[in-house]
Amino acid sequence: MAISQLPVPSSGVPDGTTAQRPSSPTAGDVYYNGTNGYFEIYTINNVWAPINAPSDTPTITSVTDVGTGRAYDNGAMTVVVAPGTAGGQPVQYTATSSPGSFTATTSSTTITVSGLASNTGYTFTATGRNIFGTSVASTASASVTATTVPQAPTIGALTNTGTGTSVTVAFTANATGGKTITGYTATSTPGSFTGTGSTSPITVSGLTSGTSYTFTVKATNANGDSLESSASTSIAPSATVSADYLIVAGGGGGGARVGGGGGAGGMKTGTASLSKGVSHTITVGSGGAGGSASGGTPASGNNGNTSSISGSGFTTISCTAGGGGGSYQGTNGKNGGSGGGGAGYQNTTAGTGTSGEGNNGGSGNGGGEGGGGGGGKGAVGSNGAGSGGNGGAGAASSITGTSTNYAGGGGGSTGSGAQGTGGTGGGGAAGSSTGTAGSANTGGGGGGTREDTSNAGNGGSGVVIISATTTAVSTTGSPTQTQSGANYIYRFTSSGSITY
Repeated sequence: MAISQLPVPSSGVPDGTTAQRPSSPTAGDVYYNGTNGYFEIYTINNVWAPINAPSDTPTITSVTDVGTGRAYDNGAMTVVVAPGTAGGQPVQYTATSSPGSFTATTSSTTITVSGLASNTGYTFTATGRNIFGTSVASTASASVTATTVPQAPTIGALTNTGTGTSVTVAFTANATGGKTITGYTATSTPGSFTGTGSTSPITVSGLTSGTSYTFTVKATNANGDSLESSASTSIAPSATVSADYLIVAGGGGGGARVGGGGGAGGMKTGTASLSKGVSHTITVGSGGAGGSASGGTPASGNNGNTSSISGSGFTTISCTAGGGGGSYQGTNGKNGGSGGGGAGYQNTTAGTGTSGEGNNGGSGNGGGEGGGGGGGKGAVGSNGAGSGGNGGAGAASSITGTSTNYAGGGGGSTGSGAQGTGGTGGGGAAGSSTGTAGSANTGGGGGGTREDTSNAGNGGSGVVIISATTTAVSTTGSPTQTQSGANYIYRFTSSGSITY
């Protein structure tokens, strides 16, 4: 807006040129400036300002970050201006940011602009305003970075330390707010127990064993604390490790001379609490020897050996050895985890399986000469007839992350028909000359044999597999360690120990 010129006063108001202004004016004095052709007033800012002119452009003297206590992405800065001296007296000042065009207006020369993004640089311009108009914008200030408290972390997984009184809390750090993070704090609910650290995870101690807790995490920088993260899932501190297990005992050996198939070793799966700091003994049972017909006296298959997990203060979990297959001369199948099959040529009884571990074997047949198949975890062995009975099917487990069959029964032999097949899960097939052994580390039963001078198949050795979300502190027996998802898996094919 152009400055209007007024007529030269005839009397009552001092007048003259710019150089002739009063030498000691006070605020409120009026003077007609003949050089410029307008009235002036001496302001409280100690300058002569046109009475009827818009504000002159102010000058930005400083921009200061206001970081302390500012919420994330709600930064603020103070912009200090000095009024211009050539125009009218301003009554308001406005500061505007770039980027974002955030503004604030005040009658003071100190202006606070808020709503700024964290860790972002801003420049500012300022304008002055009075009743006659608004000045043009000032020259932009130097760039200043807005800082705030940090962004809240993202909560992660909780892990028992095994002490029964502490938990580790994992988290993901987020934006710093423009200031270096000085630490993180994890807090429990209930109890408000806290732990601090500079990185993830953080251990929180002082908890009560068996009590369920959730946790939040906050970040801290020089400006203050972030908001709390969302709450974690709940966890109850414990001095134990929850571990899934698979235990399979050694399979029974097959019987000689139209012998029955060996029964599979007993098989169990489940979840156990293993005390931390305690060495748990792992026993892997061997397979039973197959019967021999050497010397003209055919022998039944031997039972396998038990597999187990045991330890101080721990209730032993064991599986029953597989039952041996019966042999010629009317020998019955032996009892076991799964029962052995009865011998052929005479009607013989199958061995009985153990409830929850396996099934019965198949009976031998006198008229049809067939020996019964050994029982498996998943099914009973087939009865002998003109052919040898097939071994009972085993059962699948995915404890290692891959579905695998275990504990199949051995096939029964016959004098004239088809030899019995082994059950899925490592069961050995019967043979006319030599029975097939059960597969190693499956607990499969051995296959029976037909001939007078040959041996039946041995039972397969057992296996013990332990899976937990915690790695073991130590092991013996050289188990194979693998990982599936969050689980650490230890596969014992021979006896040893494990300590968490």
